[in-house]
Amino acid sequence: MPAYLEKRSIRYPFYGLIFLTIVLLIVLSYYNWIISLAGLLLIVLPVYYMVTIDNQQRKEMEEYISTLSYRIKKVGEEALLEMPIGIMLINDEYDVEWTNPYLASFFDEDTLVGKTLYDVADSLIPLIKQEVETEIITLHDRKFRVIHKPEERLLYFFDVTEQAAIEKMYQNERTVIAIIFLDNYDDLTQGMDDQMRGSVNNLVTSILNKWAHENGIFLKRISSERFIAVFNEEILYSLEKGKFTILDEVREMTAKHNVSFTLSIGVGTGVSSLPELGLLAQSSLDLALGRGGDQVAIKLPNGKVKFYGGKTNPVEKRTRVRARVISHALRDLIIASDKVIIMGHKNPDMDSIGASIGIYKVAELNQKDAHIVVNMNEIDNSVKRLMDEIRHQEKLISRFISPEEALEISTEKTLLVVVDTHKPSLVMDERLLMKIDNKVVIDHHRRGEDFISNPLLVYMEPYASSTSELVTEFLEYQPKRGKIEVIEATALLAGIIVDTKSFTLRTGSRTFDAASYLRAHGADTILVQKFLKEDVNTFIKRGKLIESVYFYHEGIAIATGRDDEVNDQVIIAQAADILLTMDGVLASFVIAKRGEDVVGISARSLGNVNVQVIMESLEGGGHLTNAATQLNGLTIEEAEMRLKQAIDDYLEGSKKE
Repeated sequence: MPAYLEKRSIRYPFYGLIFLTIVLLIVLSYYNWIISLAGLLLIVLPVYYMVTIDNQQRKEMEEYISTLSYRIKKVGEEALLEMPIGIMLINDEYDVEWTNPYLASFFDEDTLVGKTLYDVADSLIPLIKQEVETEIITLHDRKFRVIHKPEERLLYFFDVTEQAAIEKMYQNERTVIAIIFLDNYDDLTQGMDDQMRGSVNNLVTSILNKWAHENGIFLKRISSERFIAVFNEEILYSLEKGKFTILDEVREMTAKHNVSFTLSIGVGTGVSSLPELGLLAQSSLDLALGRGGDQVAIKLPNGKVKFYGGKTNPVEKRTRVRARVISHALRDLIIASDKVIIMGHKNPDMDSIGASIGIYKVAELNQKDAHIVVNMNEIDNSVKRLMDEIRHQEKLISRFISPEEALEISTEKTLLVVVDTHKPSLVMDERLLMKIDNKVVIDHHRRGEDFISNPLLVYMEPYASSTSELVTEFLEYQPKRGKIEVIEATALLAGIIVDTKSFTLRTGSRTFDAASYLRAHGADTILVQKFLKEDVNTFIKRGKLIESVYFYHEGIAIATGRDDEVNDQVIIAQAADILLTMDGVLASFVIAKRGEDVVGISARSLGNVNVQVIMESLEGGGHLTNAATQLNGLTIEEAEMRLKQAIDDYLEGSKKE
């Protein structure tokens, strides 16, 4: 407060005192008018002085207020017109009514007033229509943080170009760690002499060193089959844009020298902590190898994973030694438990049931109580025929229990063995996963993002024909305390036959070894054929699906069912298999209703088209040549549109590669 205002505020009580004195003098004049008159004269002079001063100060205050108002108005005008913040007023039709000079300076036009936003800055339209409060947009190569005031139809523009550039620079320069693994190094170099092995090593090293030099990557070989690479996120973005062509370069260039190496690369990115980057890179590599190798897996801190490559069928990496080691490890876990509960996937097929019976036999040979979890309402016709045969075996049928019974009998020492799947969302009952801590996963599918947490033992072999094949190998290394029953060997053989389409797909030498072992232990091939028989209605349903086939792209066949017809998953899969045998078909997709709100898609390929990648984009999975998915809440037509979009995206990505 100005000094004269302070004085004036003090003087107001003094005026009251003078008024009181005058009143007293008037009363005194009644007794002595001379003294009263003298006192009155003494008071009039100071009062006159004070009134004069007060008038002068009032004029000064009015001048101060007038000056202050002018200054405030002038500062407001200066701020509105000169401060480095853009301001724009618009009307309801998105026409510009006014802008300050700062904002206008970023446009080529002499004036923006009267022009429509559709012409001068159409990127602002969505922001205004959706009533977004703040968003960063680009105008004439400059980035602005725009604040929208809907009620006033007012927009503020803050130039954040330099800030955005610094943020981008920070993002681009963040460290990325990658682990590069030669998938089949040991297998290919096992029989080589030192000179040949050295030549092959030099070839691979030179290819990778050239790639690293061209892309600004630090590369170091840390073992015969493993490299470590350090670069930044800008380089990673460039590699992703090129779809990691190094995978193809290594495969093709080594093939010219009569060896065909494939790479698996695990990438860690998105965090600043180097130890955490290393863990992400190793986890990504494990994921790439679990999916069969010859691909890149990039694991982000939020758990999301991006994949590149995976064009070739997985290379067989199983050895008899590894099968024996895993079999003994499983045996130790079974012995340490009080009982074993075995669980496959929902809607179990012959492979899931056969592998479950095989694990039951492993537990029995180790003298442990074991139970197989099955929902009898979710099995197909072939499994029903198997179960009808098992009902004649009183001991074996008593081992099949419902999910509720499994929950009741499980304890802290119970071992849960999950077969033929590794995804929590696909197991028979997720409650068992949450209740039982000791878990084992045995599967032959390529590993996906979704994985059962904290298993004690994992045995995943994408090369294997079936989980039944893997479990059959376990039996060879278990104690010989009893024989394998005919029905048990037959169930395992049926699982192998179904998943290999009678030994025509994904069949390796180990597949025939497993089949030979089972046949030697009494597996009945005639009984298998009985299980796999189909009725006339199934044949007709499958024929109706095939009848609707058409070619979407060259070599890609799509068949669809009707929205009012529910088909079994086996029928859908069989229809896709049959379409693949037709002339000119490289990949087949069959879409049909699986339930009231569920649409199933089965995909098959001869290897030219990676149907696994296509199904994964639709939240499914599987193998390069055999995959599937289930979509909830969609019609057949909607699922068909999504499938076509996924195929288009895949083909577009393949062209870029």
